[in-house]
Amino acid sequence: MTEERDIKKDLEPSAGDYAHAGVRAGLSMAPYLGGPLAEFFTMVVTPPLERRCEAWMIEIYTRLKKLEEQIAGFKIEDLAQNENFISTLFYATQAAMRTHQKEKLDALRNAVINSALRLNIDENLQLMFLNLVDRYTPWHLMIMQFLDNPRGYGESRGIQYPNWGMGGTAKVLEHTFPELQGKRAIYDQIVKELFTNGFLHSDTFLHATLSDMFAPETTDMGKQFLQFIRIPHE
Repeated sequence: MTEERDIKKDLEPSAGDYAHAGVRAGLSMAPYLGGPLAEFFTMVVTPPLERRCEAWMIEIYTRLKKLEEQIAGFKIEDLAQNENFISTLFYATQAAMRTHQKEKLDALRNAVINSALRLNIDENLQLMFLNLVDRYTPWHLMIMQFLDNPRGYGESRGIQYPNWGMGGTAKVLEHTFPELQGKRAIYDQIVKELFTNGFLHSDTFLHATLSDMFAPETTDMGKQFLQFIRIPHE
């Protein structure tokens, strides 16, 4: 608790950092709805955004501190010279403020930490990956991880599979994610989008008759995407 309070103090913004004050002033001048709009902004919008921003920055700072302890030569202050990290942090922070979904927040945090470690992934690809995380739903991220290693993904989560013969990967997918049973239209669309983005070899395998229903489907770029959004050294 003491460490968390210290981190909060370190990250506490000054009065001049509260950009919402200017926005509130502008809203209060709007004709007819100015007063109610300003109150809505102050009471409903601002507090959750501040909480999200504080929680986000504390998590990023805490993870970076752990890296400092674990990796020889890694120093947080050196990140000020890492332009790719700064860009990733700013972009990911904006995206993080737009979501409450754990899977997306985890992916964005991991991307920031991985950018600090200077992964061997083209910087342009990293920005593309961030944009896709922002656009994707949690199902996109989970299905993408599943398709990289269907059996390993399921068994690591305690899923037991029957001794199936030949069949489609859709059967494995619905067994792994019972919430998707009978929702073919949803996961077909997700797989189509992942394929269009270059992350999967095909978008027709789900319902094809395959000799190996658990065969991985991710491309090299798909594997780079997963490397970028996973916990470092996972």
